[in-house]
Amino acid sequence: MRVLGIDLGSREVKIVLMEDNNIIQKEKISTMSFYRDYCSFDGKIIVDLEKLNIGQIDKAISTGYGKNNTDLKLFKPINELKAHVYGAIYQTSLKDFILLDVGGQDVKVIKVEKGLTTDLELNEKCAASCGRYLENMANVLEISLDDMSKYSENPVTLNSTCAVFSESELIGKIAEGASIESLCAGVNYSLYRRLHPLLNKFKGKKLIITGGVANNSAIKKYLKNDYEELVSVEEPQFNGAIGCCYYGFNSSSPTNNISHFQKNDSSIC
Repeated sequence: MRVLGIDLGSREVKIVLMEDNNIIQKEKISTMSFYRDYCSFDGKIIVDLEKLNIGQIDKAISTGYGKNNTDLKLFKPINELKAHVYGAIYQTSLKDFILLDVGGQDVKVIKVEKGLTTDLELNEKCAASCGRYLENMANVLEISLDDMSKYSENPVTLNSTCAVFSESELIGKIAEGASIESLCAGVNYSLYRRLHPLLNKFKGKKLIITGGVANNSAIKKYLKNDYEELVSVEEPQFNGAIGCCYYGFNSSSPTNNISHFQKNDSSIC
């Protein structure tokens, strides 16, 4: 059986194709390019699988940011929490963990016990605790995200709780002569400080980090002080799309015709 999973993010669309529960294809496309170059609209969004070189599929599952954008024709939509929990279970085989997913415009913290979601915390209101914050600050510093993520020592203090005002505060620190290393560390530590109150609401030994921030070595270094084990996944940015596929393999939707999806949403989470 071949299952297609699509995670429609605010900045990028992640696409994963699984066959017999194994990943055989994956791709990232900018969100604007995806809708402009690979989709059409006829009452619902129609994804051109031929342009994506997907080929024959038995199921198609979608998730992503913004409910109005995830209703794709011939796709069964599932919520982001479900997709990311399924993805984390698939990638780690764990059933008990705290999941931290930092997206471009939101943060999800999910507690999973025995494969079931038992608690969660969301932050969808402030860009200062999301991936977009790191992108903006890297642009101000004229450094790549990868390079910025390496610095954790001697962070400058950034007190602003607003992403916009943080940029002005950072520019002030540059004018004062702070080193690029301490500026980068200050940006990383300021994001960690905003994530910490969300994570502190849950107790657990294992933390799984997904999303682009999972590639930030400085933030992971800070988080190691709070958990016994930080669990890395091979594909942190594809986790939602992987979860869509894994859900497809575990759901009871019929497999003979993708246009006949059922609306039941049974789930391990």
